Amino acid sequence: MPTDERARLGIFLAFQYPVSIPGVTVTNFLRSIVKARQGEAPAGEFRKQMTGAMKELAMDPSFAKRYVNDGFSGGEKKRCEILQMSLLKPSLALLDEIDSGLDIDALRVVCEGINKTWNPAMGLLIITHYQRMLDYVKPHHVHVLVAGRIAKSGGPELVARLEAEGYDPIIQEALGASIA
Repeated sequence: MPTDERARLGIFLAFQYPVSIPGVTVTNFLRSIVKARQGEAPAGEFRKQMTGAMKELAMDPSFAKRYVNDGFSGGEKKRCEILQMSLLKPSLALLDEIDSGLDIDALRVVCEGINKTWNPAMGLLIITHYQRMLDYVKPHHVHVLVAGRIAKSGGPELVARLEAEGYDPIIQEALGASIA
């Protein structure tokens, strides 16, 4: 399916490196994507939702008038993506290394935004290489991919094992299983 059809169905993707959209304000961008997903809402209602979500993410209100990701720091770009997710209320959200390029404080704020946005009716797939993010966003299931395949699955205890042992033992287990 084309990207816009997937988005209307409720699939959201946050990128490792979000692109800038010079000339399009955050407000206009958010209003157009929310309208495409949920239909037209009164301007006052939309603005109230947007400013409330921005406050939750510790975003300065002036961001609403800035161009999407244009001149944003890494943390500002990631907060903007969580803001989009918060307003779109997707059925499935894929967060591709959303922790990339974040300092400690920005990571905490972004993770708090994820936790506030997530609900049991929403699927959430977080792709990360670092445990620190998972200290804030507690996973239900953990999967390790090797060469595009799930090599190992488990619960949060798998994250602790990875942190203690690294990927090599799991890769060796996966290779051993594929030979057998």
